[in-house]
Amino acid sequence: MKYYFTEKQNSPLNILPCASQKKIPYLCPVMNSTPTILISNDDGIHAPGILSLVEAAREFGDVVIVAPDSAQSGMGHAISVGKPLRMYKEEIANGMTGYAVTGTPADCVKIATGVLLDTPPDLILSGINHGSNSSVSSLYSGTLSAAREGAIQGIPSIGFSLCNYSHEADMTASRQVVKHILQEAFRHKLNPGALLSVNIPNRSFDQIQGFRITRMAMGRWVEEFDQRIDPYGQKYYWLTGKYARQDDREDTDEAALEAGYVSITPMTHDLTAYSEISRMRQWSFE
Repeated sequence: MKYYFTEKQNSPLNILPCASQKKIPYLCPVMNSTPTILISNDDGIHAPGILSLVEAAREFGDVVIVAPDSAQSGMGHAISVGKPLRMYKEEIANGMTGYAVTGTPADCVKIATGVLLDTPPDLILSGINHGSNSSVSSLYSGTLSAAREGAIQGIPSIGFSLCNYSHEADMTASRQVVKHILQEAFRHKLNPGALLSVNIPNRSFDQIQGFRITRMAMGRWVEEFDQRIDPYGQKYYWLTGKYARQDDREDTDEAALEAGYVSITPMTHDLTAYSEISRMRQWSFE
């Protein structure tokens, strides 16, 4: 899907997923040889986590911020189809300016690479999420969907999550973790389309035990629905639940976090169950 301006305006920018419109490209300022880093999230452009991520990342390159205009947690890899996307230039904090998008995290990356930037960024970062995205939560995560969209486009991408759901969470240690990981990522040069999910324990930096390369723990969320009655006498439900871990091995993201380590999980968007292919080839459809 390509996004196009419906007309030339100042702000807001009206953008439609419509190939019939004439494209009027907005090109970011010409960058020098410094890497371009695109930053997004799912908690919204004014969330404390994204500000901390920007503060850490700007030491490594030229930062472009494109994030949802409101919280989009749990959106997974949803994209906006059948409705226009709008993009606003937004003053954030500490003299920083970004672009707020009326869409999902995946929309933000699509519109940034398809409209805002004239060349692909060197790296895409998402977060820092307020809350863990380990184990099966990575499938629901809007934070990781922004990074995954970058990986699908062949751009190395990293999603960062802090195991603290509070809006006032202390991001001091997380900024240090981001710097350490970016230093290694640039030193070793991530492959095109690489996708990393980084989960950070809720500890001060001197209490973090180190960094572990992990795999996704097996587990699931056991849903519960809190039934309530609205003022009109109609039932409605709040989704709640608890995480049920089904994997006690030590090489998982969950085990690393429990032991006080930063978990770094390489991921892929290929969902093929390869172990089933040979078995299913024995099926007969005659």
